[in-house]
Amino acid sequence: MTQAATALKPATIVPEARRMAFLPALFSPALMLIGERAVYQFMSWLAPDDYAGGLWRFHERGGQPLFMSPDADKRFRIFCETNGYMGEVSAEAAGIIATLFALSHLSFRHEADQLSEAYMRLYEFAGDHPEAGEIFKAID
Repeated sequence: MTQAATALKPATIVPEARRMAFLPALFSPALMLIGERAVYQFMSWLAPDDYAGGLWRFHERGGQPLFMSPDADKRFRIFCETNGYMGEVSAEAAGIIATLFALSHLSFRHEADQLSEAYMRLYEFAGDHPEAGEIFKAID
């Protein structure tokens, strides 16, 4: 299979039976709780008017962890005060944005190749997402 064909595979929701393995696979066993909390904190910071906690979906592609997203069928108003981005995105795109922020933040604080690999995998996936333009404006 070519790299282009791999890049176009959609993300899928991690089945309930494998949810416990998702966070250690995404952030590393040592950083899984810190990583999970970082995603929640970034989501609260980015969407303070629309996010108040709740359940999250875990997404993967080809068995590799990608991102977390709020388990919601609504749009989130995102405001990033560090770059001035303001927009409205789906719960999935909001999760991609929050997860990218968390992975980037953690990679500057912890030496773990797994974090940079996860960031690059998600960044590549985000480029094929229908809301890629908004995602990249938000993280720029």
